[in-house]
Amino acid sequence: MQGGGLCNDISSCLERANSSLGSSLYMEKAIAFSGILSDQQSQNPDFSNWNRVMIRYCDGSAYTGDVQEVDAITKLHFRGQRIWQAVMEDLLAEGMDEAEQALLTGCSVGGLSTFFHCDDFHNLLPRNAKVKCMSDGGFFVDTKDISGVYQLRTLYQEVITLHGSLKHLPAACTSKMDPASLCYFPQYLLRFIKTPLFVVIDGYDPFQIRFVLIPTSADPNNQWHKCKMSIKSCAPWQLKLMEGLRKKMLKALKPVSRATTGGLFINSCYAHCQTNVQDLWHSTSSPRLNSKTIAEAAGDWFFDRRAVKYTDCPYLCDSTCPNLVWQDWFSCRSAVKYTDCPYPCDSTCPNLVWEA
Repeated sequence: MQGGGLCNDISSCLERANSSLGSSLYMEKAIAFSGILSDQQSQNPDFSNWNRVMIRYCDGSAYTGDVQEVDAITKLHFRGQRIWQAVMEDLLAEGMDEAEQALLTGCSVGGLSTFFHCDDFHNLLPRNAKVKCMSDGGFFVDTKDISGVYQLRTLYQEVITLHGSLKHLPAACTSKMDPASLCYFPQYLLRFIKTPLFVVIDGYDPFQIRFVLIPTSADPNNQWHKCKMSIKSCAPWQLKLMEGLRKKMLKALKPVSRATTGGLFINSCYAHCQTNVQDLWHSTSSPRLNSKTIAEAAGDWFFDRRAVKYTDCPYLCDSTCPNLVWQDWFSCRSAVKYTDCPYPCDSTCPNLVWEA
């Protein structure tokens, strides 16, 4: 399942409406598959010969919205849950109803949605099928920002209200949590999910650092700007606060760690979404834990070859991490329009070939 953030009010949803995150009218007709979606065994050792499907994301609610009425003025539809159901019906008709093995996975908000739909997905498939779920970069932690405010709680409540999402969150959770909107946080869902789960997350996920721990509203003097753009620019006291977020994440993931069927790959590379990026999923330069790439660890877990509960040491002890920073383009510090010279003039390129 594709990621792409959330919209929590009419204004933010209207912004998305005229983009690929709001309408299929603006989506690319074809997308190159890489990482866990690659069909090359050298790039995707355990899943390359599977039927692989990307579910496009355009509803802004992590596939949970369900409002019958259409706004007469904006013409916005809030029906992410119905999109999910329609896609599942289509895939079942295409042959998924005879699947022997299946893995539901997603990145970022797609990874968040994996928690919401995991058991539902399992229940759609044959009883004797091997079905598991893997969330990548979607384990958003319920925590205060540096100003002491639970900003993500407010955002989630607004999303749930606007999209009518509450009725499609797992009832086992919403019937027990107060407020029920806390069930939008995976840490409160874990004990209710019955399907085996594998969680891929970076303990220093830059998205959570930028938008959960240190949102712009909590840093009016821009004291954290350089640190948020590159973890190498962080002062020791800033790294200590970020390590606090990592510790909360590790604590919240204990139900997965303790479950015999659970799997974990928690590295410390300052990366967000790793399973769909070839260099992070499986390559000679990929991050590793216990000498395993994410692809190898995920395969070991899915096929029950060994227990996979891998947790990295704190930043910056892991020498396998690539040099990842939030780029000038993302932060709007400067225009980024770089074009290389013809092959093979660039000595910085890794040794990449198209496999036979």
